Amino acid sequence: MHPAPATPAAVRRRHDREIVSLAVPAFGALVAEPLFLMADSAIVGHLGTPQLAGLAIASALLSTAVSVFVFLAYATTAAVARRVGAGDLGAALRQGIDGIWLALLLGAVVIAVTLPGAPWLVDVFGASDAAAAHAVTYLRISSLGIPAMLVVLAATGVLRGLQDTRTPLYVAIAGFAANGVLNVVLVYGAGLGIAGSAWGTVIAQVGMAASYLYVVVRGARRHGASLRPDAAGIRASAQAGAPLLVRTLSLRAILMIATAVAARLSDADVAAHQIILSLWSLMAFALDAIAIAGQAIIGRYLGADDADGARQVCRRMVQWGVLSGIVLGVLVILARPLFIPLFTGDSAVRDTLLPALLVVALSQPVSGVVFVLDGVLMGAGDGPYLAGAMLVTLLVFAPVALLVPAFGGGLTALWGAMTLMMTVRLATLWWRARSGRWVVTGATR
Repeated sequence: MHPAPATPAAVRRRHDREIVSLAVPAFGALVAEPLFLMADSAIVGHLGTPQLAGLAIASALLSTAVSVFVFLAYATTAAVARRVGAGDLGAALRQGIDGIWLALLLGAVVIAVTLPGAPWLVDVFGASDAAAAHAVTYLRISSLGIPAMLVVLAATGVLRGLQDTRTPLYVAIAGFAANGVLNVVLVYGAGLGIAGSAWGTVIAQVGMAASYLYVVVRGARRHGASLRPDAAGIRASAQAGAPLLVRTLSLRAILMIATAVAARLSDADVAAHQIILSLWSLMAFALDAIAIAGQAIIGRYLGADDADGARQVCRRMVQWGVLSGIVLGVLVILARPLFIPLFTGDSAVRDTLLPALLVVALSQPVSGVVFVLDGVLMGAGDGPYLAGAMLVTLLVFAPVALLVPAFGGGLTALWGAMTLMMTVRLATLWWRARSGRWVVTGATR
């Protein structure tokens, strides 16, 4: 006798368990990443203001350089998950190794640019001579760890594709702890100053990359996957990642335009904007964790030729996105008397912050669905559409945001433009999800 078909409630519970089991550890790993910078800032801050200013400049450059290549994680997750769904773990790991080799190549290119170009890159920020000297020191040393950082991105994508988000969490926690200890020992114990902080971060990143490589290499040997670089495979990884690079650059441009517009407003506006952007980024980590689960699960269903299962889990994840957005929005409104005093005591900043913060809170359900659908389409390998959709969003957002100062708008109007940006993203992603064109089954798209 055939087993009775699962009830809709049972299917929802199965999907919920899958989403939670992947999203919760992913959230922990995502939150651990900014803790590296927080630890460095706390330790370097006691050296002096020029050192801290130098760290801020160098960290901004490094985070931009690394975030641009986040496609190494996203594209690898989708490609590996498809092959896992198809039942070919050897091919899945081979695909992941191609992504890691690509990460090493890109890391070498970034080092080749950063080492000689560090003084010029720092000069763009117009910092004082004292701060610039510290920034160049930190940037040059830390750039040596960029290949390791990119390997961590690619290897994280491999493990996510293998439906494993716990190992990245454990590695992130260990890396954060090692980074803190090394910074204290090298900055103060060895008396290396800001250079010690940079070396501590490099050593921690190399250790994290080595841990990931151990796990991936062990899996590859178990399933007979070659570890040698394969030109065709590396080229395929690059081609899959190129559209996601366009998407990421477009999103970075949107955030840069928003900050540039805020800088044209009053000091209170730009201070309040920085606070809201920090909170917005924190909420993005929570929503991105669900999106990561979506990448892994959708890729696996499509690889297993289960189009109906992919559609079902997409619908369930959209519900998760809406609910998560509502919860985050309510938390922002209820907790504002608690966290606003932590950021500022200036009444002008508070008065500017509150109405804009309300706009952000009300837009969180939209953000929740956007993050989820973004993850779904990434998991489906629908990168070219995501690139085009983000370019359209940038073209809509840029003129609206740039007109805010011209029409006398303040921070609330700017974050209204940011909400418009998320609404345009929702429209483009929702249309694609409804069309069903993203549902392409098989081990490769």
